[in-house]
Amino acid sequence: MNTQTTIAGITFKNPVMTASGTFGSGMEYSEFVDLNKLGAVVTKGVANVPWPGNPTPRVAEVYGGMLNAIGLQNPGVDVFMERDIPFLKQFDTKIIVNVCGKTVEDYVEVVEKLGDEPAVSMLEINVSCPNVKEGAIAFGQKAGALAEITQEVKRHAKQPIIMKLSPNVTDITEMAKAAEAAGADALSLINTITGMKIDIHRRKFTLANKTGGLSGPAIKPVAVRMVYQAARAVHIPIIGMGGIATGEDAIEFLLAGASAVSVGAMNFVDPYTTEKVIQGIEDYMKRYHIDNLNDLIGAVEG
Repeated sequence: MNTQTTIAGITFKNPVMTASGTFGSGMEYSEFVDLNKLGAVVTKGVANVPWPGNPTPRVAEVYGGMLNAIGLQNPGVDVFMERDIPFLKQFDTKIIVNVCGKTVEDYVEVVEKLGDEPAVSMLEINVSCPNVKEGAIAFGQKAGALAEITQEVKRHAKQPIIMKLSPNVTDITEMAKAAEAAGADALSLINTITGMKIDIHRRKFTLANKTGGLSGPAIKPVAVRMVYQAARAVHIPIIGMGGIATGEDAIEFLLAGASAVSVGAMNFVDPYTTEKVIQGIEDYMKRYHIDNLNDLIGAVEG
């Protein structure tokens, strides 16, 4: 049974990855999960300088998932390269680094530093960051801004680039096409959906930031729909994510057109989720006598 999948010339032993921001850089989870079993570890967002993140409280539980407004807190690329990459290199898994920034120049600086690190297989570009030059509108919410950052990052990147699309747009296919036309090697979607929670007893916002990103099982139907639409609109591979809790959830994304999947919020609920999803995909393939994972990709009928 072949569970391998290939994205932009990089072959993964199986299609299961970690969603950025939910798995650190693997160090904490390595006490629970055998990182050697994963297709890839996708790291938390890495910026050119340390980011403190948003004020607390910045996480809230909601029905069917969670809201977060962490604000991409991270120690910066230099600490990341000194501490996290050597740790991840110990394992037989691909390393995908999520890159964030406030200007195009910020992204380029990180991408150039990571270009000399052969252990890094791919770069995932987080375009849900607020673009300070555009009045804090996220790079991923305007097709023109998305195309510009994709083109510039691609010009400087030595690894293939994955553009991580925001669902907070009118038409996901417009964004997918803009990224593809600007040179993206792959897409990942969806990022979190903007939400809000109010504490009715205190009559205050639950999150200090007022709004946060909704993730977890509640967003899965939206994510599957957007992956399906994007897969029909572009010719580059897609990594699907959004509320994956089981192997069956992952299969839905594969059938919709994803070449791989990422497990996010459920890592907080059950740190063994990634391994269970890998096993669930294999069980499904055995049950339906599927020898090759590629036979499932985009195979939804009707």
